[in-house]
Amino acid sequence: MTNRCRWVLADDPLYVAYHDREWGVPVFEDRTLFEFLILEAAQAGLSWSTILKKRDNYRAAFDGFDPARVAAYGDDKIAALLADPGIVRNRLKIRSAIQNAQVFLQVQEEFGSFAAYIWRFVGGWPKQGDWRNLSDIPAETVESRAMSKDLKQRGFNFVGPTICYAFMQAVGLVNDHVVDCFRYAELQQEKANDE
Repeated sequence: MTNRCRWVLADDPLYVAYHDREWGVPVFEDRTLFEFLILEAAQAGLSWSTILKKRDNYRAAFDGFDPARVAAYGDDKIAALLADPGIVRNRLKIRSAIQNAQVFLQVQEEFGSFAAYIWRFVGGWPKQGDWRNLSDIPAETVESRAMSKDLKQRGFNFVGPTICYAFMQAVGLVNDHVVDCFRYAELQQEKANDE
């Protein structure tokens, strides 16, 4: 039997696939980083399972998470998104996605890429957790608090320290698989191979 992190819904193939193939894998591609910023904000107050099931709908509704297109959304597009049952229809979260896209583009211009900006918070390499139990994993860290503060100062919304830490976990800025999860060692090995 394969050992996985205990937060995985083992009877949900979508959840298992997300854990096994994506969660904690370092992401350096801006569009995927933008996608996770939007999805983590959408999750606020909801379960990740809810968002994961709506992910394909989000990709369609938000033009493949193209930040330039999302940044240009106007009132008609907002109305269409609010009427779309395939996503979380929360006006604040939708408006936040648009504002975050606009700021995302500014960060890309300033740093050359959003990846170059965001990876600075962990020194350019994934931080390795050493967690034995799910209850040991923090909800936020010094790095997520610093990221949250900087993102907010730049004009991002829905980027509190807890959301930022969930984002960091999702895109591999940290490897928070518990040590007995099969992905923990695999991701450590991938990091070692890259060094």
